Amino acid sequence: MISKRVAIYGGSFNPPHMGHVLAVTYALAVHPVDAVLVIPCFQHPFAKDLVSFSHRFALCERAFGWLPGVEVSRVEAELGGESRTLRTLEALRERYPSWSFRLLVGADILHDAPQWYAFDRVTELAPLLVLGRCGVVAPGAPQPLLPEVSSTELRTWLQGGNLARARELMPSRVMDYILQHGLYGVAS
Repeated sequence: MISKRVAIYGGSFNPPHMGHVLAVTYALAVHPVDAVLVIPCFQHPFAKDLVSFSHRFALCERAFGWLPGVEVSRVEAELGGESRTLRTLEALRERYPSWSFRLLVGADILHDAPQWYAFDRVTELAPLLVLGRCGVVAPGAPQPLLPEVSSTELRTWLQGGNLARARELMPSRVMDYILQHGLYGVAS
């Protein structure tokens, strides 16, 4: 018997931005899910350069923690090592056998799917909830819903001192934390 329908929303969140917050809010408001579990990756499988997990976790708490029905999870840090969606889903299925899972993703992920480890098994455990993203064209993607913003772009603005532009696309509590801790090349 299914006790809870949970959307899994994983990513680097390096840093989290308004596109991420809107995705979670939209999923809760429109899709048949009871909760969203936000899971920052521990160690990126494609060797992306990330600020520490502890900082990204704190940023996610500030971006999403105020939303009812949303929990930020340390599951990938608990598992340790390289983050793999399949391993994370299997661990969650073991911990919460009565939960049903969906994997919340932006349409840009559809291009990356062939690079994912055991993508067919991932979608078997947690069928995709795909949200359209402005600037992304992918077969089977829904109409664009999420703004055209990326963490890469935000890091560039932060490093270049364009804090006003970054502030427009990032939750204020996330920006405050970045400034307080001098992340992404911003002088503290």
